[in-house]
Amino acid sequence: MARRKLVAGNWKMNGSLAALAELDGIDAAARANPGVDVAICPPFTLIAPAVARAPGLPIGGQDCHAARCGAHTGCTSVELLREAGAALVIVGHSERRADQHETSEEVRGKAGAAIAGGLVAIVCVGETEAERDAGQALAVVERQLAESLPAGADAATLVVAYEPVWAIGTGRTPSCDDIACVHAALRARLRTLIGGEADGVRILYGGSVKPDNAAEILNLPDVDGALVGGASLTAAQFAPIIAACI
Repeated sequence: MARRKLVAGNWKMNGSLAALAELDGIDAAARANPGVDVAICPPFTLIAPAVARAPGLPIGGQDCHAARCGAHTGCTSVELLREAGAALVIVGHSERRADQHETSEEVRGKAGAAIAGGLVAIVCVGETEAERDAGQALAVVERQLAESLPAGADAATLVVAYEPVWAIGTGRTPSCDDIACVHAALRARLRTLIGGEADGVRILYGGSVKPDNAAEILNLPDVDGALVGGASLTAAQFAPIIAACI
């Protein structure tokens, strides 16, 4: 099944109102490559102004709470994201799994809330360096996927992102064979979880994706795009990654 490539930028805790000027170049790169879907996930405070600045560019959140509302100080609900103009949301990023001690069960609740609230959920999975060295990479990501996937997820509402923890922001990347192996395993596991819908779900690679390695990675089997961190902060770095999808 042919799947449109998706390149999503995760700005993490970076950016400012002034930095939104970069969206002009990113939007231009997206329009120059109409066969590729492009999205940016800035900090929550920048979602609404980002939507206003680049109305044709899907804007997403970096996390959400599973509850619709309530006494959850500092959290952001799906309804708040949608009101700000978000179209998608990242859940289960390894930095939240590590820093905020999020479990796959919590990630499943967030992904389910996102889908029920009309957002596309980008569900992240990935192994640590110790887990890979112990030969457990496939077992870890397959377990995370199974435990993080909400009921009712399908190709229209779910994106999976494979991010080896040890490659995020380090400049290191797995070999192309390793990436292809994990993506194939995730596709196979998806088939056991959601049946035929699995062939339409996009599986992104994330972990030190840069202009100089993007083409090689993005042309691997079952790699349907990228979840990009630091290189998504500027159009100069992000545009070549978008173009590498063609």
